[in-house]
Amino acid sequence: MKPAAFDYHAPATLAEALQIIGDAEDARVLAGGQSLVPMLAIRLAQPQALVDLNGIADLAYIRRDNGQVAIGAMTRQRQVEQNPLIRQTVPVLTAAVEQVGHVTIRNRGTVGGSVAHADPAAELPTVMAGLRATLVLTGPSGRREVPAGEFFQSYFTTSLRPGEILTELRLPVSPPRTGWAFEELARRHGDFAVAAVMATTTLDADGRIAAARLAIAGAGPTPIAATDAEAALVGRDPSAAVIADGAAAVAAAAQPVDDIHGTADYRRQVVAVLARRALTAAVTRAKEQR
Repeated sequence: MKPAAFDYHAPATLAEALQIIGDAEDARVLAGGQSLVPMLAIRLAQPQALVDLNGIADLAYIRRDNGQVAIGAMTRQRQVEQNPLIRQTVPVLTAAVEQVGHVTIRNRGTVGGSVAHADPAAELPTVMAGLRATLVLTGPSGRREVPAGEFFQSYFTTSLRPGEILTELRLPVSPPRTGWAFEELARRHGDFAVAAVMATTTLDADGRIAAARLAIAGAGPTPIAATDAEAALVGRDPSAAVIADGAAAVAAAAQPVDDIHGTADYRRQVVAVLARRALTAAVTRAKEQR
């Protein structure tokens, strides 16, 4: 099939893009196009206007800012994957991006596009939820900041208001002695995840878990931050038994349903295995740091 007819706009500034979106009856924003273009081709999306953000250079950057890493929404996934600042300060994001599709997809796909698409099985929304990222939304009323936990509302549904664009993602810098892991099960590398688990663990001077961040992909209508599991790990020695308890708590936070890829029970078991692997790897990396 071919896309339905639409008006194409290529603004050079964010202000121009917001004006076009505000004037259009039904506009869709084009970032990397890795999700939207196939939807257009099968006419699952039929917007009146397509607003191409690729000409807005100000929306592509990676920089450290007041204890956080700020990433412009139009930054390519491949740029994030190869960026030394990300690898040094938010290494779990690097690990997650490496699991996204294939290099050709990451060369075009943007961080903001993936997060705004809000696929609950996608890697980048999972990291945003797990690390408690702040998402910056810009619209006709100005700029507002939304916690990732409030941004993702259901399957492919976010708290973006009419006329708003996701413009920036802000992630906390990982503290010292923090290990990380992103474990994923897919039929083939590059396929959508059947399930995935993100984990970071920070150890205190005595080697106990001072903080943990855990999130699940592919097991609910949104990426899930396993907050109860995180709280249960704090203050404990990261032994194999404690890690097993934490993995079980992560699986308990999952909200899977039966689908063509597996039953809910199967997915919950997968989450438990991935959580154990992720926690084990994260603790190991934390212990290796001095």
